[in-house]
Amino acid sequence: MQQLTPTFSAWRVLHAGTREIVDAIVAPEHRGPSPALARALKQWNGAHYWPSRDHGHLILIRETAAGTRERWLLHAFLMALTVLCTLGAGAMLAGVWAPPGVLGYAGEVNLLGRVIYEIAAMVQGGAQFFLSMYTGDWRQVLAGWSFAAPLLGILLVHELGHYFAARRYAIDTSPPFFLPIPPTISPIGSLGAFIRLRSPVLDRRQLLDVGAAGPLAGFVVALGVMLWGYLTSQRVPFGIDTASTYVVFAGRTIALGDSLLTHGFRELFFPAAQAVHLSLPAFAGWVGMFITGLNLLPLSQLDGGHVLYGLLGRWQSFMGLLTLGGLLVLAQYHWTWYVWVAVALMLGGGRVSHPSVMAPERRVPRSRHLIAWLCIIVFVLTFVPIPFHV
Repeated sequence: MQQLTPTFSAWRVLHAGTREIVDAIVAPEHRGPSPALARALKQWNGAHYWPSRDHGHLILIRETAAGTRERWLLHAFLMALTVLCTLGAGAMLAGVWAPPGVLGYAGEVNLLGRVIYEIAAMVQGGAQFFLSMYTGDWRQVLAGWSFAAPLLGILLVHELGHYFAARRYAIDTSPPFFLPIPPTISPIGSLGAFIRLRSPVLDRRQLLDVGAAGPLAGFVVALGVMLWGYLTSQRVPFGIDTASTYVVFAGRTIALGDSLLTHGFRELFFPAAQAVHLSLPAFAGWVGMFITGLNLLPLSQLDGGHVLYGLLGRWQSFMGLLTLGGLLVLAQYHWTWYVWVAVALMLGGGRVSHPSVMAPERRVPRSRHLIAWLCIIVFVLTFVPIPFHV
């Protein structure tokens, strides 16, 4: 700090967990910055940025204590399980493998009986999946690589976008946690991934940058995956009653809803097609786009909540309430929106509004407005009002 203090006319120091934050007003003769300040910043062991265009306000952040030890074995274990589960999902989508006990229903039963049967089948199928991997079926599921690799690539790049943006501001953050789920329960093989921010966010600029980096980075990869996928998908000469785009998973047809982007891809590659059977990478791209749209919902702790709070401050809570109402309307057309509403509320501690940052009054630079609007455009392009048709 001593090499920097001669350049400040005033400053305050904040302590947030293992981070020290210096909120500095730079002396007029050192703005620009001056050669002396530039040299000092180069030697600063931490992060810094300019909140003002005239370089009169400087934020410096550094670590003051050792952070949490990373549980690399846990991260690697979860990643390995997720790879296995997504490979299994891909193999089942390709129709080359399925564990016993996951196909069909137990005859004609009432609704309660069907629900009980489905739950029992999922538990049994999940156990059977891991048992079959242990006994050697892992070689067969390698056929699902063209689904698993692009999907995990989208998820990984999304989380690394958040991770490196947080590191840019010296925020204490964990590596990505991947969430596996047996393909007998989900045709995706993953519940996504997340990182943990372990030190507070200072201002809305930091929050907006960290929140936007993930979906924007993942969106770029998903675009490439969609291009690959639609080049390898197939036009079907007969119609599917419930949707124009579908996949077949363990013998069952899953009819997929459209976003503006997926509709545009289908019209570009298969104009006037009655139906399109998506290839494995195309479905991975569809899932990646769907997850991007979900994450950009402007609710509390979702990426969209971070971005909109960064852009609008406390007005984000009003948009969150409108979004919640809109999702409850959509739930009348497909019940899964009740699940997503419950998950979003759980992540936000029952709130649709975003919690405050340490310095909410600080203005967000105009350059960040463009980033926020890019996220809004991506949300409009990727949001799927009715994800699945029955």
